[in-house]
Amino acid sequence: MNDKLMNWEEAVLWLRKQPEQAELVRACFYDDPLIEAARRYYNSTEWQSVRRFLPKPPGMGLDIGAGRGITSYAFAKDGWNTVALEPDNSEIVGAGAIRSLAQESGLNIQVEENQGEEIPFDDETFDIVHCRQVLHHARNLVKLCSEAARVLKKGGIFIATREHVISRRKDLNKFLASHPLHRLYGREYAYLLREYISAIKNAGITLEHILNPFQSDINLFPETVESFKVRLAKKIMFPWPRLIPNLLLTILGSVIKTPGRIYTFIGKKYSG
Repeated sequence: MNDKLMNWEEAVLWLRKQPEQAELVRACFYDDPLIEAARRYYNSTEWQSVRRFLPKPPGMGLDIGAGRGITSYAFAKDGWNTVALEPDNSEIVGAGAIRSLAQESGLNIQVEENQGEEIPFDDETFDIVHCRQVLHHARNLVKLCSEAARVLKKGGIFIATREHVISRRKDLNKFLASHPLHRLYGREYAYLLREYISAIKNAGITLEHILNPFQSDINLFPETVESFKVRLAKKIMFPWPRLIPNLLLTILGSVIKTPGRIYTFIGKKYSG
């Protein structure tokens, strides 16, 4: 493999061909058939945990940076009128894949090929604006969050899951170089925690939950909080993993400095 950066489709297709990365491919839902990957995501502990923060459908939901459409599928299957916003037209990892998924599943998913920094909808259109692993790709994080807030209705929910966080800017290259896929792709990034928080708050969204790496199955997936406790108990030679308090996980998650660690942000728009 040469050192030339790949586009997202090329990077994913390369990853699929690496036998030692089969588990990662499946965990990232990059495997085919796509509808089976989407169904697996819908039944995952990650989506079950996301759903706990959402209001009851029906309503309008926007999935920014929808990728292959697995979360758009989940929203639509739960009864949301779903719009998938995805700039890449790829039949494997982009808008083409989402259209195929919608057709095969029979779910009503509207696909718009646009960047999150330029959302082609009127103010206060959506009850939910959702991003999965998207903010850290932003060319302009402030503008993306501002656009998300603009199209969100008063009282609407903003949720950005599984965002990569760094503690120092010099940690970015270390994070990218360590990842089997990110090092191949030129649009990967990560921000400081305070940069995410500032961009979201300044957009007019009140943050109600900031989940650190160990606080939720959303961030831990494909692991769970319970399986993480088992692993932690073995490490510290503690015989009763279920007795490990969630508060300890919260503290551990807040102090680690691993470049690229995962956070989730959940907020609400209280004013128009």
